[in-house]
Amino acid sequence: MRDRPSSRLLVLDPLDRILLLKFEHKKGALAGQHFWATPGGELDAGEDYGQAACRELLEETGLLIGDPGPVVDQRIVTFQMPDGEMVRADERFFLVRVEAPQMLSTERWTDLEHEVMANYYWWSADELLSTTEQVWPENLPEVLVRIGVWAAVPD
Repeated sequence: MRDRPSSRLLVLDPLDRILLLKFEHKKGALAGQHFWATPGGELDAGEDYGQAACRELLEETGLLIGDPGPVVDQRIVTFQMPDGEMVRADERFFLVRVEAPQMLSTERWTDLEHEVMANYYWWSADELLSTTEQVWPENLPEVLVRIGVWAAVPD
């Protein structure tokens, strides 16, 4: 199994709504799966986590930042890639705040991203806590509480 160091971004607007991207897989190993996830992805050769965070945010959203700040959370997770490869991802999360919810740019998306990325949405705490949709990371509300963005996750 290949190790996959990755940067993920917790992008929040002034109302503490979090940006999530919707992935819909129509073919390949993940055909039929759909889920919401934070922007981000694998480090390129020679990149550190912060550099990858800036690049991934620009590529997936069009938002340009110079410094993502410190890592605010980390998880190690094993999952299947669209081509069927199993990877062990060391995901480092960065908190990025924007002044207002923005229209995202798809200009820098790869062919695969154009194929599988279907939508984006700025989720409120109530929406995230009540959704029946699959969201990754699966403990995102708890992460947002742990890093001090949200006060608490209701029982």
